[in-house]
Amino acid sequence: MSSSSKFLALQTCDGKEFVLDEVIAVRSQTIKNMVEDDCVSNVIPLPNVDSKTMTKVLEYWKKHSEEGVSKDMLIYFDKAFVNVHHSILYDFILAANFLNDKEILDIICQEVANRIKGKTPEEIRMNLISRMILLQRKKRRFVKRMLGLLNDFITLELFLIFCSFYFYFRIRTG
Repeated sequence: MSSSSKFLALQTCDGKEFVLDEVIAVRSQTIKNMVEDDCVSNVIPLPNVDSKTMTKVLEYWKKHSEEGVSKDMLIYFDKAFVNVHHSILYDFILAANFLNDKEILDIICQEVANRIKGKTPEEIRMNLISRMILLQRKKRRFVKRMLGLLNDFITLELFLIFCSFYFYFRIRTG
């Protein structure tokens, strides 16, 4: 990396900060738009991405940004990247969608398609139900985390209304 490289700090929903070269960070269309629109201050918040998921996304970005890596090595890396439990794969989908990284989203969606190929509708339905249960658990953890941040000026009722709207629009838009 050159000495003129610009570094960006990303902060995940669980508070962990990642500092990385802007050249790597702009693989995310979301971050790229923020940089181009000059919306970047000290730290870019990533409210929909946790640190475990972001660590893996950064591994992916760095590997795919390296020079001299053969196409076969990248294919092998991609297969290992998506060879995870379906709940982690679901976190990758949410992160890739939020970060607007089409490349990651494409390989993950292909993996999901490969996993449901040959399954009965009932098997697929049960898999989706278990994912919905995981999403509800994440929603509850989010609400508990936000309740810890409430101050005297916000009532619980207003906060719960906000959460309802937030999750409603989040599900409707993506």
